[in-house]
Amino acid sequence: MEKKPTIRDVAKHANVSPATVSYVLNGVKKVSDKTRRRVLETIDQLGYYPDFTAVSLSKKKSNLIGIMLPLTDDSPDDSHAYVLKNNLYYNEFVSGVEMVAREKQFDTMITGIANPEECRRWAKKRNVDGLIFLGLFPQSIFEQMSKLNIPVVLIDTYEKHTKLFNSVQIDDELGGYLATKHLIELGHKNIGFVSTHFEVSQVDTNRFKGFKKALKEAGISVNCKFIYTTRDITFENGMEIADRILTDANELTGIVTVSDILAIGIVKGLQSNGKHVPDDYSVVGFDDLTISQFTTPSITTIKQDIFKKGEKAAELLLNHIEDRSIEPQIIELPVQLIVRESTQKVIVN
Repeated sequence: MEKKPTIRDVAKHANVSPATVSYVLNGVKKVSDKTRRRVLETIDQLGYYPDFTAVSLSKKKSNLIGIMLPLTDDSPDDSHAYVLKNNLYYNEFVSGVEMVAREKQFDTMITGIANPEECRRWAKKRNVDGLIFLGLFPQSIFEQMSKLNIPVVLIDTYEKHTKLFNSVQIDDELGGYLATKHLIELGHKNIGFVSTHFEVSQVDTNRFKGFKKALKEAGISVNCKFIYTTRDITFENGMEIADRILTDANELTGIVTVSDILAIGIVKGLQSNGKHVPDDYSVVGFDDLTISQFTTPSITTIKQDIFKKGEKAAELLLNHIEDRSIEPQIIELPVQLIVRESTQKVIVN
């Protein structure tokens, strides 16, 4: 087996000291441009790369951040791949994190949240410099993460103890309000709401508050028969909700959802049963995923800039890693109604 080149091999071939090679690798400005080029050319010729494990141990810094995704009951154990596959929200978010991290010469690792103790062990094992959490951050996980004493950024959390950490969120209640008000202004009075279970999602609970607020302002009562919940956000669950709506055969004409994924699934389910959107039903999504522009019909939705949310989360985390004295910050990004083809005025027969 061919021996892996060392930093001393690079130094010998470039006719410099090992310290000079180290300066070049770490971007220390103590080396002339000519020497730096010679060292980099030698590194390339020899195929040398540093032992990042040793580097992280010596510096007590790994230049590695972790992203923890929520696992659902349906997902295989420890399978963040399942979560990424079924909810495109996470793909756009992670892309934003990765762009900022790469610019700052940090790598990212992704895992799924299985249990609090396992979260702590994973972070310690990987020697991550900081963590980004998406979704719920219960007291049990808070206690485990506090033991690590590393910077943490939370996404879309509302529990009281989360105020001790950096966080990025949106005004979910306003989003639910804008979606519902849009349908009301189009003449819809029988409006449904589709979400995950309220007891496990404060985000969806807040969007439901906005839904109820818009109805109340319009003098419309909330009809419990028009409220549909599902365990998690997938296209398949959206289609299943569409079947339930049609089976109920109620007077529903407008549908507010907490996710573009659910909205697209609902539209597909309605179309599969011979219904038309927006002629028979107007549907509003939430998130403004890139795919929402290209469906037929394109999806009216509440826009949150998911990519920017990932960027802001990474910026907060990396700033805190570099300066641990920074006080935790809460960043709230704006939401906006984007009107497309899946909604229209009520057709009066």
